[in-house]
Amino acid sequence: MNSAAWTLLGLFLVVLGLLAWPLGRWLAALCEARLPAWMQRAEAPLYKLAGVDAERAMHWRGYALSLLAFNAVGAFAVYGLQRLQHLLPLNPAGIGAVSPDSAFNTAVSFVSNTNWQGYAGESTMSYLTQMLGLTVQNFFSAATGIAVAFALARGFAARNTDGRGFVGNFWTDVTRITAWLLLPISFVIAIVFVGQGVIQNFDTYKTVTTLEATAYQNPKFDAAGQPLKDAAGNAMTEAASTTTQALAMGPVASQEAIKMLGTNGGGFFNANSAHPYENPTALANFVQMIAIFLIPAALCFAFGRVVGDPRQGWAILAAMTVLFVLAVIAVIPAEHAGNPLLPPLGVDQAASALQAGGNMEGKELRFGIDASALFAAITTAASCGAVIAMHDSFTPLGGMVPLVLMQLGEVVFGGVGTGLYGMLIFAVLAVFIAGLMIGRTPEYLGKKIEIREMKLTSIAILVTPILVLAGTAVAVIADPGKAGIANPGAHGFSEILYAFTSAGNNNGSAFAGLSANTPFYNAMLAVAMWFGRFGVIVPVLAIAGSLAAKKRLPVTAGTMPTHGPLFVALLIGTVLLVGLLNYVPALALGPVVEHLILWK
Repeated sequence: MNSAAWTLLGLFLVVLGLLAWPLGRWLAALCEARLPAWMQRAEAPLYKLAGVDAERAMHWRGYALSLLAFNAVGAFAVYGLQRLQHLLPLNPAGIGAVSPDSAFNTAVSFVSNTNWQGYAGESTMSYLTQMLGLTVQNFFSAATGIAVAFALARGFAARNTDGRGFVGNFWTDVTRITAWLLLPISFVIAIVFVGQGVIQNFDTYKTVTTLEATAYQNPKFDAAGQPLKDAAGNAMTEAASTTTQALAMGPVASQEAIKMLGTNGGGFFNANSAHPYENPTALANFVQMIAIFLIPAALCFAFGRVVGDPRQGWAILAAMTVLFVLAVIAVIPAEHAGNPLLPPLGVDQAASALQAGGNMEGKELRFGIDASALFAAITTAASCGAVIAMHDSFTPLGGMVPLVLMQLGEVVFGGVGTGLYGMLIFAVLAVFIAGLMIGRTPEYLGKKIEIREMKLTSIAILVTPILVLAGTAVAVIADPGKAGIANPGAHGFSEILYAFTSAGNNNGSAFAGLSANTPFYNAMLAVAMWFGRFGVIVPVLAIAGSLAAKKRLPVTAGTMPTHGPLFVALLIGTVLLVGLLNYVPALALGPVVEHLILWK
């Protein structure tokens, strides 16, 4: 990497740390219900109206059932809004109802925090659907992920337990996370975005004449082919084109803020964060990148405080940071290397004062390779899915980095809540492996890891690989799946693998090049998104309940430290070996083969 790339990465990590540290203190207070009295008074009418006892802790099963019911109702609501939007207000463009299969896919997508979009937002969704359906679910799906992380943290932190496995109150958690965390921070970020030029309005779409229509003038000729002149003797001309374009408007800044903060990723426009109305300046782009990692990083600090040992949070954060930096070191040089097929054709790919150099295909020209590649690593390390560059146009190895980051389970910071509880699942597996090595019953944070926890951990880790690999296999065999491939061969396989990896791991970004807005892919990817989300959440909550029912054991001379460099190295190794080995054969058929063909 060059000095500019190192500087950008270093600045990003420093700013992230400075902002995440104090936010972690507030997250810990939310988890432990240490709220100011005025906040509790403000909440009370909401709980009374909903018939919720805010002080009553739930068993993990009740917590899970409440979570599933809440998200199922959200899915029905988003589906209904899409199907009826042509009859509802705030639809100045007169957009019709969304097709049943696309509406089903989108409803599942936004409820599961995936935000996979097989449609162009500005031509498919009304303002009401964007706000009341998609933006609202951006808040609720993010709150759901954080609530699960809170439940698991409480399971580890529980000391004198009655053995009943209480993990908190879901309704209280989702209310407090939404009201006292996501809403205020999103409001501040939205104001920053508006100041940078992100639009926020309810205007009708603007019809404008393009530059082409006024920049080129053709002379007029008579029947004999002679140039026509006006009374003053000047040649008469006419515009070469009368092309006009409809510029979509809308309440973008408010959706953009939670889109990033909640690691949702669904863009108001089809071009997502490459659109100048969503991401107008370099500062706005930097704020977006910080917003994606802000809560995942802060949750690590919060976890350390909740369990009573801040070093535990630092260890988790260190493992995430090392894996992230390795990914960035891989993707940026891969894109700077360019395409080996172009130099023999006389194409100069060297960086100079007149050109950026490297593989600029599909990149955000305003920000260059460094920022585009860093954004790609950030959005796929987290379960965000927002993009400023076309991942399909990356080099084979450069495109494999976002793919691998998702396949690791998106635990490299990961989504809000999902990154922390995903990494904690790997930590449980790491201490189990270490316990086998030294012949001791494994412990993590004073809780014995026994057969039940390991069975649930295995389920949580294996759910997404099964969904991704099985879905990819069906798609490359079935005729409807093959019909969507525009690039046959290794690259086409990578596009399908990326689509199911993105859906199963609740990322939402796409390799593009795959025609996925079809009944086949809408149904298949929706199944992957739903079970990729809740098929992991349920066993995680079961683990939280199991741990909460156990007494916390004191630290002894035989306890393996889980806060030092040795454990960080063990955790990183576990993530790479267990998380990635499932996908090695599939990667060999896709980006690896494509790289070897390209560099033959």
